[in-house]
Amino acid sequence: MDWPLSLIRESTSIPHAVLAISLAISLGLAIGHIRVLGVSLGVGGVLFSGLLLGHFKMTIEKEVLEFIREFGLILFVYAIGLQVGPGFFSSFRKQGLTLNLLAATIVLSGTLIAITIAFTFHLDITTIIGILSGAVTNTPGLGAAQQALKDFYSNSMGNLEIVGLAYAVSYPFGIVGIILTMVLIKHLFKIDLKKETEAFSLLTNKADENLLARDFEITNQNFQGKTIKDLLEVVGSGVVITRVYTKGQQELAKEDALLSVGSIIHAIGSTKRLEDLRIIVGTESTINLPSLPAAIDVTTVVVTKKEIVGKHILDLNLTNKYGVIISRIARSGIEFTPTKNLTLQFADRLKMVGDSESIKVATAELGNSAEELDKPQIIPIFVGIALGVIVGTMPIAIPTMPAPVKLGLAGGPLIVALILGNLGKVGPILSYMPTPAKMLMREFGIALFLACVGLKSGEHLFKMLGNGDGFKWMLYGSLITFIPLLVVGIIARLFKKMNYLTICGLLSGSMTDPPALAFATGLTKHDAPSISYATVYPLTMLLRVVIAQLLVIMSVHW
Repeated sequence: MDWPLSLIRESTSIPHAVLAISLAISLGLAIGHIRVLGVSLGVGGVLFSGLLLGHFKMTIEKEVLEFIREFGLILFVYAIGLQVGPGFFSSFRKQGLTLNLLAATIVLSGTLIAITIAFTFHLDITTIIGILSGAVTNTPGLGAAQQALKDFYSNSMGNLEIVGLAYAVSYPFGIVGIILTMVLIKHLFKIDLKKETEAFSLLTNKADENLLARDFEITNQNFQGKTIKDLLEVVGSGVVITRVYTKGQQELAKEDALLSVGSIIHAIGSTKRLEDLRIIVGTESTINLPSLPAAIDVTTVVVTKKEIVGKHILDLNLTNKYGVIISRIARSGIEFTPTKNLTLQFADRLKMVGDSESIKVATAELGNSAEELDKPQIIPIFVGIALGVIVGTMPIAIPTMPAPVKLGLAGGPLIVALILGNLGKVGPILSYMPTPAKMLMREFGIALFLACVGLKSGEHLFKMLGNGDGFKWMLYGSLITFIPLLVVGIIARLFKKMNYLTICGLLSGSMTDPPALAFATGLTKHDAPSISYATVYPLTMLLRVVIAQLLVIMSVHW
């Protein structure tokens, strides 16, 4: 009966690697469900189960471990990019500058604290860089520093071992520090998560985008004998008129439909745009046109034909071709009125108004296939990841830097996924992925990543904590983690009046910390932290990588 022991001990075998990863994840998720003072670690529990298994020598061959870790991270950030891509660029325009300034403040202040600790306690550059990289949970920064150490120091092998140990000691507590900061800010400001979620919806205008339908009677003499097209030219975009009722007859509101004083129109739009329409045309009617008998149907159709994706509403010309009107479009949980230049995306839900035969023909052109919605789009995922890896490994030359910097295997796929998620389609590549699939990909990726980090660090962590240096490094790392996060978090809430969900994403992104983001989305039960995380991540990653190399260069002159 040697097989159970050999399965556990043979770290170079594939069955052992699968067993170690599976045990770390399953045990860690069980730990993550345990609530203490109303708070649970969630997927973050995988890190600690990995540390425990790593301590008991259940390790994996280095090359295999690093592959699984990086691939898990790529899956996680790619799913995040697809998820927040549709609303990312509009969010960036609204408060992106403020978020990035606060994130840069966290990066720079943490670096200043690290330099102060190094001078005060006489730490060498290798130790403080390892502590800093672990405290801010930034592996690419560590890699950049290690490469710079090879270039500038002849005894680089010893330096690389020290910097790796310092990183391993401070990394787990860096993750915990970010989570504790979120929890502390929540309790410090007595934050009600339900109210914060509602406030976030208002802040991002999602509540205002909820469309309403109202009926108006035309009393403005200027519209006597005019057409629906004339009226829409005056009103502008943001309002759709679907029905018109004149002299006892209700018809579809085509552009050439005639209006007169006393006509009633059925309009769809936001509260503000409908009020603007009322002021222009006359008064609100007590008659509800959809309740009156008419040969007009309303149907929701889903865009599933790839040939339609990427086309403009104007190009489809559904009203003139088939006699149907698109009254509203639902995308990523948000409803809005169509505009002529709007580009359709896969899985857009179009509410169409018209007679039954016309709707049937238009539906066939758009697809409306439930099978296509459920069909996995595997090729685009791996094409997108491949493009992300190319972008992440592309050297970026920065003046005065001894070597080009790179966004890494997390930054590149994230940026590509953000672009694909926003565009919906690039050439033959569709970015659509069902929400459950994105959630599975995200959680699976972060669980792989955390399991590998724990297994790798656990082997040396307890050994380092067994001597005085390990606890000192852990303390130094906690200062680098806590102080900038807490100060900026308080500033963001107290002075910038920032929403708590946004703050959680800001803090996670400023540390380029996927586990903290996973905890934040689990804590808030909302994807809002992912938006601010993705907003600050590219700049933060670039700063972390550049600063790590600058510290090595500076050390030459210390």
